Amino acid sequence: MHPEQKKITVTVPLLPPLEEFTEYLKDIWERKWITNNGHYHQELEKALSDYLKVPYISLFTNGTLPLMVALQALRITGEVITTPYSFVATTHSLWWNGIKPVFVDVDPETGNIDPEKIEAAITSKTTAIMPVHVYGNPCDMARIQQIGDTYGLKVIYDAAHAFGVEVNSRSVLESGDMSTLSFHATKTYNTIEGGALICRDESMKRRIDYLKNFGFADETTVIAPGINGKMDEIRSAYGLLELKYVDQAIEVRKQIAEMYREKLKEVAGIHYFKDFAGIKHNYSYFPIFVDAQRFGKSRDELYHYLQEYNIFGRRYFYPLISEFSTYKGLTSAARENLPNAHKLADSVICLPISHELNSEDVEHICYLIKNY
Repeated sequence: MHPEQKKITVTVPLLPPLEEFTEYLKDIWERKWITNNGHYHQELEKALSDYLKVPYISLFTNGTLPLMVALQALRITGEVITTPYSFVATTHSLWWNGIKPVFVDVDPETGNIDPEKIEAAITSKTTAIMPVHVYGNPCDMARIQQIGDTYGLKVIYDAAHAFGVEVNSRSVLESGDMSTLSFHATKTYNTIEGGALICRDESMKRRIDYLKNFGFADETTVIAPGINGKMDEIRSAYGLLELKYVDQAIEVRKQIAEMYREKLKEVAGIHYFKDFAGIKHNYSYFPIFVDAQRFGKSRDELYHYLQEYNIFGRRYFYPLISEFSTYKGLTSAARENLPNAHKLADSVICLPISHELNSEDVEHICYLIKNY
């Protein structure tokens, strides 16, 4: 370790100004309503609906519960086709609902589920597809919807990475039957912990809101075995204030991503995803993929070398979900079925990117990579 080097982590949470947040807290203290669909909860749902260009949004206390509730709300059972290249919450949500995950390989150009692999995985027990917009890269939504329509399958997008992402000025959150978001502290937009579920109509929004509040329809009526997933007033106010600053943070992240692209484009054995045309990104991540033979060092060697200089990237997403003990025994988890996913997982490093990173930091990181 080189103690003279400042510590650079994979990201830094976007924190709204404390003095502004204090004013919100004073108002909450005066209202004396700190959870259960309070003033700021309602205001944040309205503000996010407008910002994200979606019709109906339900706030949750974290990003995993929306996945679990979406499966309940749509009454999904049996088997769901999904990707092994994601954070474990994607598949855990299926497991907790008694649903069997069926893994298919990914497209090496995007990291997303490969639509051409989906049809072969469909069985009589398949009821849904759960793709992930990995790193905020939009899935092939048109093809996935076509498959869903052909076979009568629901489509639930894990859009944890895709806050504000648009394709040709249309939000990716509009696709499928439902989409979920994560507002974890590591995300471009955060509510410290939090998440949301996006649906298409008012009746489904009402059902979701019942399910996230123990199933209560009114004071004495429980319509389903719900869960407690409500976001409190403190984090709702924080999230409302966060919206004032997120666009500025995204613009800084964009500039950092462009610097990485420019400075690493000639480095043999270092690859990154192309900047897809017509897409408005949020630049949550900047993953590079290390070809050990061409680069001369392995991914893990580079990963640990950067740590010696206080630079802490992350190997998102390694190992694959299909490699964890809970899922490894599934037929679909066999390594030979998932060559592209394994190649990405075994070579990825997400480089630091945040609104606090500056050009000198990026220069330093790229210098170390070039000269290792």
